[in-house]
Amino acid sequence: MTNIYVDADSSPVKNETIRVAKRYGLKVYLVCNRQIRLLDEPSVEVIVVNDDLDAADNWIAEHITENDVAVSADVPLAARCIKKGARVLDPKGRIFTEDSIGEALANRDIMTFLRDNGAMTGGPPPYQKRDRSRFLQRLDDLIQALRRAKS
Repeated sequence: MTNIYVDADSSPVKNETIRVAKRYGLKVYLVCNRQIRLLDEPSVEVIVVNDDLDAADNWIAEHITENDVAVSADVPLAARCIKKGARVLDPKGRIFTEDSIGEALANRDIMTFLRDNGAMTGGPPPYQKRDRSRFLQRLDDLIQALRRAKS
């Protein structure tokens, strides 16, 4: 069975993920460092981990399988999930793959280096309606691809 794991502390697509998962009858794990409020939803489990910096990432990486989908903008977590064979999608609809994760990690490292050395790199562009739409479409595509692969 396919599960969806959401790196939930700052995810802007928790509700969208739950809505898509319900349509397919999938379980969603919202993994976070602090309790989040949700309506009572039997297909959603909130996993509250400790405050350690990578606790949520570690929990997801330990539990995810090749049949699952991770939702996270965290590139190192995406790399760990891909290594286990899972599908990974960021909240803006970017799909991380074995072919693209190396470049994403390199870009992250470059930006970290620049920030650490005082460069003003700015932040990511604001989350927009088209990002949400692209996310929903790509999540649906990933779930469909997993279903085809199983049959």
